[in-house]
Amino acid sequence: MSIMTSTLNICIIFFLCPIAAFVVKGPTTLAPTQNTQTKSRDNNYRSIFQPHHAPPFERRVAVLNASWSIGSDMNSLINANRADIDRLAADSGGVPEITLLRFVLAFDTETERRQALRETIEWRRGKGNSIVKSAREAVKKATAGGGWDNDAVRDAAPYASVINRYISPKNVLTMSTDEGDLVYVIRASCIDDTALMSDVSVAQLVDFFLYVKEVHSIVANARSLKTGRLCAVIFANDISGVRAIPDQRFSEALTASSQQYEKLYPAMAGPTMILNLPFVLQAFIGLIKPLFPKSVQERLAFESAPVLAGFDVLTPLSTDDNARKSFLAEVKNLLR
Repeated sequence: MSIMTSTLNICIIFFLCPIAAFVVKGPTTLAPTQNTQTKSRDNNYRSIFQPHHAPPFERRVAVLNASWSIGSDMNSLINANRADIDRLAADSGGVPEITLLRFVLAFDTETERRQALRETIEWRRGKGNSIVKSAREAVKKATAGGGWDNDAVRDAAPYASVINRYISPKNVLTMSTDEGDLVYVIRASCIDDTALMSDVSVAQLVDFFLYVKEVHSIVANARSLKTGRLCAVIFANDISGVRAIPDQRFSEALTASSQQYEKLYPAMAGPTMILNLPFVLQAFIGLIKPLFPKSVQERLAFESAPVLAGFDVLTPLSTDDNARKSFLAEVKNLLR
């Protein structure tokens, strides 16, 4: 199979079916609110929940519909959509207002919103209940000491003892911008998906992915409430080093979890960047983009990220403050 075909296939699979994991071992993890007078272990790192006074993210990107964009003012969105939120709340059984807002923003009609919300509630109370509870308890434990114990979250993931050997800071990281959004970085070529799938089933990996998305949702919603801006997850998908398509079982797990992503976590996904596409494929971007669903096309960008490409693995982004700052600056520039 040619490098062009392999890269094209992995682009489609990884960006139609985004995955997630956590930064481990360090203050770049998803940390809770801290008193601004309290110094963290490394003062150069930002707490993921900590309110910042940085200038607002002026570039309005990732418009999912005409009514909102990443970084939109929460109060303005709630006020503008108050009637729709209240109607949805009547049958929600106490679903938080920020969650209702996301459903209103993500679905065009009341029928679509109600159906998606009903299915989400059923999943959270039924099949996904253990995932929801585990994520909630893990975040509570991680923040108990006033910081963020990332091991508490990673260790509580479904089948973590096996999957965490393959999903690590070398290939997947979650970071935070100064504005409060999450940046989810994936280096596809560093994931040994064939070995992973020899140790877990498709169903087990799907549960792992959904757990990660639940933790991201908890963090993003908490951060939104703290900052007053609607926070989202920015996907930075690095194609550097791709030489083969993913394992078929791995792709099945990604597909199964992604099919639930926008339904269970609506208006959570921000810009999706395909980074460092091989030169031979750059001329075909106009042909590649239509292969994605329209909702993905609206927030999809193909960019070169030389800072990110300069790392053999992603680990320095979690251990080196200069590397982290350089990459986050690169992300911000790419989204201008």
